Formats: sequence, structure tokens, C-alpha cells
Amino acid sequence: MISPGSTIGILGGGQLGRMLAIAAANLGYRTHIYAPGMSGPASEVAARWTAGRYEDAKAVAAFAAQVDVVTYEFENVVVDAIRGVHGICPSARSLEVSQDRAIEKAFAEEQGGRPAPWRAVGSLEELNAALAEIGAPAILKTRRFGYDGKGQVRIASAGEAAGAWVAIKGAPAVLEGMIAFDAEFSILLARREDGSIVTWDAVENEHRDGILRCSSVPASAPIAAQAAEAKALAGRIAGALDHVGVLACEFFATADGPVFNEMAPRVHNSGHWTIEGAVTSQFENHIRAICGLPLGSTALVGARAEMRNLLGDEVENWPTILTDPTAHLHLYGKGKGRPGRKMGHVTRVG
Repeated sequence: MISPGSTIGILGGGQLGRMLAIAAANLGYRTHIYAPGMSGPASEVAARWTAGRYEDAKAVAAFAAQVDVVTYEFENVVVDAIRGVHGICPSARSLEVSQDRAIEKAFAEEQGGRPAPWRAVGSLEELNAALAEIGAPAILKTRRFGYDGKGQVRIASAGEAAGAWVAIKGAPAVLEGMIAFDAEFSILLARREDGSIVTWDAVENEHRDGILRCSSVPASAPIAAQAAEAKALAGRIAGALDHVGVLACEFFATADGPVFNEMAPRVHNSGHWTIEGAVTSQFENHIRAICGLPLGSTALVGARAEMRNLLGDEVENWPTILTDPTAHLHLYGKGKGRPGRKMGHVTRVG
């Protein structure tokens, strides 16, 4: 157990690092951020900040030697740079699996999950062969570094293959068949090293242009009927990875049951509502898990909770948002808002 008063190292200084640092402070911990650049959203609330490259294994090791436990706030940290870091939570294995869409889908299948039909593709010829098998419409996604709709191209017909391949610059990719679904949802859990797990209610998500717009609980009937199966899969994935901390798994609710989409080995945008909407937030339970503390209750505080992201210049509406006495406003302290950039969120409970 890592006692309060110790220092938690966080790889990444964005808004997730910011909210982790706040949760850590509430439990009596200090936080030390490691990230490129000299500042970021987490710099305003962390005790220390070290600027360094994620691929610099020596610098990461020197940073880790100054703290009592290391975690990360996003999955684009370089795996080879953290392999030698003792006690990093979650482990490098969780990061390695989640960074590559082909490895991730195959791993989910090994645990009994069912992703949409997919094929790994490494050339235009392989893309054409995959389209012949899976059919169109389909979506081509880079295997690595794609998020919030980046690194993705929709293919309406086989004739669009060459253009799609150029659009992703010939990067290793996966082709996914388009499926009919009733709703999108996520399962978030927190797991301790001893294998104990707590899970929040299934979260219904609304995406637009590949970016999460809104998350709400309780979820609608199609999701509620499939939540138990999805939670069981998420638990098996966490166990197989020996994952410690928060894990998020995203699904599609379909007529044939939950279809696995992707996972994130960290706190997740669809769990921001838990700050006000659950007895224990995802951020606090992540800190509890990596420090070996008892996990807190994930029960809903009210009858319903809804979180909406503030993208780009939507953040300028903060004065109006604050006129609503039920609104919980979170601003991330970022600079200029640009289209699609997450500048904050607002949660309503009750």
C-alpha cells in the first residue's frame, strides 16, 4: 500500500492528468507530471512538472525514480520507454495491447469478445482483398495513434479503396465492416492488484464526427439488456492483462448482443460524469487502485447523470452554463479553442 503523503507520477499532462491530480490531492497525495512541453492542463494542479519526451527511456526512468508509483493518462506513451519502470500501473502489457487495433481486437476475441468483422491490412492489395471478404461500406482505421475520429476513413464502395489508402498515408491499418447497432456504450471498471473489481453503470454514449459529445446513465433499454455480458467481458480482459487501475471498454449494442469496439487502459472521457454522479469517481478509484487502497462505491448519486463535452468555442458559453444551478462546469485551462478540441465538460445530476 502506498500511503497518503507519497508522490504519484503521471505520464501525460492533459485534462485527464489534471483530474487525476485533483483526485490524488483529495486523498492526500502529491503528483508529479511528465510530459512534452513546459506546461499543460495538469500543470495548474500538480506539485511538480518534468518536461521530457515519451520515447526517452532514460528520462522516463529518472522521473520514475523520483516518485512512489507511476501511472499514465493516455495510451500514446511509448511502451519500450516504460518496460523497465518498476510497478507502473497499469502495466506495459495493457498499454501494448490497447495501442494496436489489430492486437486489441484479437486479444478481445481471445477473451470471448466479438468485434465487428475485421482484417489487418498492410498494403493496397491487402485492403482490396479485405474488402472482397468483408464488403462495403466499411471503415479503414490506422492500427496506431488514432483517436477522436483521427486516422479513419469510411469506404462506401470498393472503388474508394485507393483513395482511402492514400488518405491514411499507407499506414498499417485494420478494415472494419460497418454494422447495424441500436446504441453505443462503454463499461468502466477499476481493478486492484489483488483482482478485486468495481464497475460503474453502463454508460450510453453519443458520438459525432468520431468525437464523444454526450454520455449518460442509466443507459437505454437495448444497452441495459446487454450490460451484464459486456461487463463480464471487460472483467475478463482486465484479468487477462493483470490490469491495475481504471479500464474502459467501448461497445455497440446490436440485435445479436454487444459488439466490442475498443478499449482504453486509463480513465476515460465517458466516465467524467462520475465526478458528481457516482459515490466514487473514476479518477479517485484509479488512484485508490494504483495505491493499493480499498475501492470506493460506484453507485449512482441521483436518478440520472449526463455529461456533455464542450468542444472548441462552445467553451465561451461558460457564463450561460453557470446560470443553471444544476450544472457542474469543468474547464480544462487550455488555450485557444479550435473545432473538435475538448475544452471542458458540464455534468448534470438528478
